[in-house]
Amino acid sequence: MSAVVAVIPARGGSKGVPRKNLRRVGGTPLIVRAIQAARAARRVDLVVVSTDDDEIARVAEAAGARVVHRPAELADDTATSESALLHAMTVLEDDGIRIGTLVFLQATSPFIPAEGIDRAVDAVRGGGYDSAFSAFETYAFVWRRADGIAAAVGHDAARRPRRQDREPHYQETGAFYAFDAAGFRRAQHRFFGRTAIIDVPEATALEIDDAAQLQVATSLAPLLDSPVHPRVDVDAVVTDFDGVHTDDTALTGADGRELVRVSRSDGMGVTLLRRAGIPLLILSTETNPVVRARADKLRVPVLQGVDDKAAALRAWAEDAGIPLARIAYLGNDVNDLPALALVGWPAAVADAHPAVRAAARVVLTRRGGDGAVRELADRVLSPS
Repeated sequence: MSAVVAVIPARGGSKGVPRKNLRRVGGTPLIVRAIQAARAARRVDLVVVSTDDDEIARVAEAAGARVVHRPAELADDTATSESALLHAMTVLEDDGIRIGTLVFLQATSPFIPAEGIDRAVDAVRGGGYDSAFSAFETYAFVWRRADGIAAAVGHDAARRPRRQDREPHYQETGAFYAFDAAGFRRAQHRFFGRTAIIDVPEATALEIDDAAQLQVATSLAPLLDSPVHPRVDVDAVVTDFDGVHTDDTALTGADGRELVRVSRSDGMGVTLLRRAGIPLLILSTETNPVVRARADKLRVPVLQGVDDKAAALRAWAEDAGIPLARIAYLGNDVNDLPALALVGWPAAVADAHPAVRAAARVVLTRRGGDGAVRELADRVLSPS
């Protein structure tokens, strides 16, 4: 039986946003977001990333995609997406994979709806269409400049009917396309035969071509990503101390000793993680006896006086044999940003610095020192 194969072209070079396909939105690299959308689609049998870049290849494989290594001549600024798709098809077919329907996803669209992919596949496989693409309904009046003078496009400027009296147009989002594989190989372009429009919400239509659009996507991610609280699927948990296990305040005595406020609920969360065999580590910039005392109480290893948390985290993960993509890091302030950028599950407490919240894949509902560690533990241990 022929397969439904999703191909995501992702070259390493990008002028508008350097290393664009690896930049993070909602704490997740763009290439991984596209892979996740394709894997969440029920109709897709195989997810493939076509790339010329070794780092993108490693990230894609860790996210569950098969990688097709694209030759340099198909990865420069002049190469078309169609050429990458045709190359990937040839590689897969040479390996014995029979492709019936091809899905083309673009990683520069950070909010690809998986159910839309399924509708596109259904349109091609059994709906009487040869190709399909994502678009949103629009009633916008479009104009162009002709010798510096405004000219109406697709409407009569002298007649302004009400919205309900107008027929909508559809704006292509660029997020996904689907086509009959044999027909695409013959046509060698994405629109051929009978083409279906797959309606998607306008809010998902953002494409990232420059730094400003990347910032917009980062701001939208907390609103557009799933509002439910899915399981945090990791093999290890690493946390900051101040502002995570504590409320980021301290009482200082006349002798200079500090006291901090911690949550018994957090302590139980750590206990549950240890019982489940989840490795833990506390990373702290400070060197303070109270940090050691709390870590000993929790029976969790701690590294103190760490100026470069990212380097310390990378070394610990390598020694433990745990891929960074399988680690959750919970932080609260800007000195946590380099570590958050390394892991597959960057997490922030509810009262974290705005930059940390923007970098997080998970923003918890509990504040530091008030059950945030327990909340993360519960989501790590959740069955679904």
